Amino acid sequence: MNLQAIVAVSGKPGLWKALVQNKTGFILESLDAQKTKLVANLSTAKMAALDEITVFGEDDDIKLTDILERMKSASNVPDAKADGNTLRKYFREVAPDHDEEKVYSSDIKKIITWFNILKDLPLFNEEVNTAATAPVAEEAPVAEEVVAETPKKAKAPKAEAAAEEAPKAKKAAAKKA
Repeated sequence: MNLQAIVAVSGKPGLWKALVQNKTGFILESLDAQKTKLVANLSTAKMAALDEITVFGEDDDIKLTDILERMKSASNVPDAKADGNTLRKYFREVAPDHDEEKVYSSDIKKIITWFNILKDLPLFNEEVNTAATAPVAEEAPVAEEVVAETPKKAKAPKAEAAAEEAPKAKKAAAKKA
């Protein structure tokens, strides 16, 4: 599943695809049927990339992409408007090691809503291009640093002349007073 460039924006319902980045933020397009555009300012809007979101687990955090993969293979996804007990029971199946004290029913509803938005999109069944994100196997050798001594800067002739004339000007001012 390829969730790169898919973000959730706080205060805005649904999911958004990041189209272009500009100086102040991102231009986003909604993933719903309206395909509305939104300019998200980085200083005011909080955005979370779906491929970086994790859910609290008992031992380690669980990646959202792993949960969505399990939801894809599950047969019966409940409606996001179902009661909290039904949602919790379903979430125990797809994420059995989630922390039930820290993961609220509202979080589960949001994940199920996101799944319902994503499941019909072609990018949901795409494979992530791992060649672009894979770490480099061999690093280039680091050249030894050569530290050369920098010569001390000589004072500029104008600065020296001004420094010599300053005491003379003070003496002349003292004589006048």
